Amino acid sequence: MEPRTLGALAAVLAVSAGFAFQHFWAGRPETVRAPESVGAAGLAAPPPTAPRAQSSPGPAPAPAPAPGPVQAPQAPGGAVVVVDVSGKVRQPGVHRLPAGSRVEDALRVAGGVMRGVDTGGLNRARVLTDGEQVVVGGPAPPPTNTGVGPGTSPGAGPGAGPLSLNSATVEQLDTLPGVGPVLARHIVDYRTQHGGFRSVEELREVNGIGDRRFTDLQNLVRP
Repeated sequence: MEPRTLGALAAVLAVSAGFAFQHFWAGRPETVRAPESVGAAGLAAPPPTAPRAQSSPGPAPAPAPAPGPVQAPQAPGGAVVVVDVSGKVRQPGVHRLPAGSRVEDALRVAGGVMRGVDTGGLNRARVLTDGEQVVVGGPAPPPTNTGVGPGTSPGAGPGAGPLSLNSATVEQLDTLPGVGPVLARHIVDYRTQHGGFRSVEELREVNGIGDRRFTDLQNLVRP
């Protein structure tokens, strides 16, 4: 072979050997280092968590209203009776009570009966009538069968029996023969000042009642 051809062949072989060596070197196995542990400082902070929406509390329930004071039952329509409580009570005078009240209620609003006073002549359970007078400390009236029906005042109207001087009202006394409003008021004033009538004879001491008028009245009234 010519020297020029040998030189060219040698050059090709040298280049081929170089490529082969490079290919072998690139395909050799390499040692891979394990990654270093990441420290606490290198940890990425977790993304902030959005705050949970809190349900707004509803309106507080209104407190139950406090019970008011208990009131005494009133009579239908607010009706009242006016009575004059006199005699041996702590607060004598004219008092107003609900319609349907009894003598016991009148004594209570008058402050009660004085100590030691005998109330045997009073019917504490009797229903009061408007305009009457309750005399405390007077003598007990004698029992009589008046035949009074429901809704009728004792001593009112014919056939009702003698009229009680200690419990009759001015209007009831005015119905007696010869007794007008003025004389009826004198009778009521006398029993208030003297704590009631103890006998029919005391009627003579009332201003305006003479012997003739007393004769007309003595069988129509009682203490």
